[in-house]
Amino acid sequence: MLVTCAFLVETPEDQRKFMSDEKFSEAEPGLSEPPYLISVIQNTLKDYWRSNVKIMMVLLGFWAIAGLGCGVIFVDALNVFSLGGYPLGFWFAQQGSIIVFVILILIYALLLNRLETKYHTKIKALRKSARKDNT
Repeated sequence: MLVTCAFLVETPEDQRKFMSDEKFSEAEPGLSEPPYLISVIQNTLKDYWRSNVKIMMVLLGFWAIAGLGCGVIFVDALNVFSLGGYPLGFWFAQQGSIIVFVILILIYALLLNRLETKYHTKIKALRKSARKDNT
């Protein structure tokens, strides 16, 4: 699954390029979106990035627990159990954190696809309602 990063707008110039992909009025080429719509879209993009960072922090927390916690800190408690003939703490230190990392990448891709679809739909609806209000 591919994460498209349609909302990757880091500078104001990138924001203008992104927001100008769809013109406000097709009847008058070059007419930009009204200022109120630009501020609403910028707030929506800020909400998107806030959600994106929240997802990243939660997933990085899980990775830290799996990689550092299970592989280093809780290794003595986990070595009581075995997986495939090896102590579980050793297994987490060698294989488990890598497997957890790959799974977290998949989860991140799925969550970001859903998040981008949600915010892309929201921005399209805002632009569509602004066009209707203008006519």
